[in-house]
Amino acid sequence: MKILVTGAAGFIGSTLSLRLLERGDEVVGIDNLNDYYDVKLKQARLARTSNYDGFTDVRINLEDRDGMAQVFRQHRPHRVVNLAAQAGVRYSLENPHAYVDTNLVGFTNVLEGCRHNGVEHLVYASSSSVYGANTNMPFSVHDNVDHPVSLYAASKKANELMAHTYSHLYRLPTTGLRFFTVYGPWGRPDMALFLFTRNILAGEPIDVFNYGKHRRDFTYIEDIVEGVIRVLDRIPEPNPEWSGDAPDSATSTAPYRLYNIGNNQPTDLMRYIEVLEECLGKQAEKNLLPLQPGDVPDTYADVADLVADMGYKPQTSVEQGVANFVAWYHDYFGQ
Repeated sequence: MKILVTGAAGFIGSTLSLRLLERGDEVVGIDNLNDYYDVKLKQARLARTSNYDGFTDVRINLEDRDGMAQVFRQHRPHRVVNLAAQAGVRYSLENPHAYVDTNLVGFTNVLEGCRHNGVEHLVYASSSSVYGANTNMPFSVHDNVDHPVSLYAASKKANELMAHTYSHLYRLPTTGLRFFTVYGPWGRPDMALFLFTRNILAGEPIDVFNYGKHRRDFTYIEDIVEGVIRVLDRIPEPNPEWSGDAPDSATSTAPYRLYNIGNNQPTDLMRYIEVLEECLGKQAEKNLLPLQPGDVPDTYADVADLVADMGYKPQTSVEQGVANFVAWYHDYFGQ
């Protein structure tokens, strides 16, 4: 197949593109290489896929309406995976317009491109952040998620609503994936594992929010990508049992689905740090801080639907995943 992947220089997008190319798909990779974090890391990720003849590198902003329309017309992808987004909960408190531009305007351009060019299936990244103020654990895609606690989360919830509208009006098959704290080699420098590793090796303190009382469903990058591919290969169909009298958030009378992709095994943040310390052979100096605005204390994914429909459940332990990240970090940075 020819698959358009947005965010192809990103953490998940580059790893997904590589897997698709390895199995023989063509990949049209869109990215704008913005400077939200180290552009050299993004370029190094792209270098992994650029060696494949089946990879086309397109440099464009999602919010460029005419440019995106031209990309769709020119390449006519069979399926699309939208992973490009302005990420980060805390950053959304400082730069809200960036989230509107990419996550709302940009996503509209993706939906329009799919609608007008016969795309078979749109898979897009949502986030565990949509659960917001929910405290009923584990988080289920069938739960109400109307109380986001950051603009980032609100933009991801909006993506789900927008996708449903296109599934309903134009019968465009769409699947939203709520990712739970993705980590691993080639990860994002603004995320905890990267920040902790850098500071511990430099002998600097690490900032531990909520006084270390977070619990996160840390999900390894390869497990995320395997889930994305399985979902991409299965086009959603309408749920014949759906009822407006008791509406199910995760399905519809339209070809629309939502899934959690999480490890289904939440880990205490302090344990996560302990595993990292063991892998680095060095103790961390911890700067304990209160819960940050926009953060949620705990995440825990109910993946029953993913197991039932895709026959798949993430399996990588935090111990193995962190060890893999540390090995990559030493190799990439030479320290």
